[in-house]
Amino acid sequence: MSRILVTGSADGLGRAAADSLLSTGHDVVVHARNHERAAGLDALVDRGAHLVVGDFTDRDAVRRIAAELNDAKPLNAVIHNAGVWSGRSVMPVNIIAPYLLTALLRGPRRVVYLSSSSHFGGHPTLNGVDWRGESAGSYSDSKLFVTTLAAAVARLRPGVLSNAVDPGWVPTKMGGPGAPDDLELGHRTQEWLATSDDPEALASGGYWYHRQRQQPHRAVNDETFQDHLLQTLAEETSTAL
Repeated sequence: MSRILVTGSADGLGRAAADSLLSTGHDVVVHARNHERAAGLDALVDRGAHLVVGDFTDRDAVRRIAAELNDAKPLNAVIHNAGVWSGRSVMPVNIIAPYLLTALLRGPRRVVYLSSSSHFGGHPTLNGVDWRGESAGSYSDSKLFVTTLAAAVARLRPGVLSNAVDPGWVPTKMGGPGAPDDLELGHRTQEWLATSDDPEALASGGYWYHRQRQQPHRAVNDETFQDHLLQTLAEETSTAL
């Protein structure tokens, strides 16, 4: 049994992953951005899930969640599922929050970051990026950055299995009811990478789609770009990886 944090687990892929992991006997920590959203997780909490609450647009809230989790039973894995599609929250939620949690959480030996095929449309430049969300952010850029973060963690933390997953365009609230991909397959790969002892799941530095390793944007494995991203995020958050 593993202890696993699933961020953004009030609905969609995060909820499905948390539900599935609970059903297979894992110790799951669920997350919602506020208490209204957290009420929707009562069914999972009643089944034994632990709950953390905090808005990922607020860096202090992210730090508080990290401190709360560091004071509890150690985590074995984190699925960085929380994400937004558009608006001012894109950069704070999609890259700043997972970066801070990666830097601050002690113990996880497996980390899984939710990417997207949209990351191929991202721009590997950090000039002028509004990390604080004072203006609308680029979803594609944010997913390129978080996929690069996953690759950088794999390189710099050899004791950690770090991977990025494209769940596909699935019919969640974000994806819309007409999304063509399979909702069930959309959460299985991240669960597998977070828990399985299959030889393929013990890889690190991968970009995955439905348990198949894919080739990401060429910038993802560019060590110079990785280092520039990490330096920029460290300066922006005053927190080094």
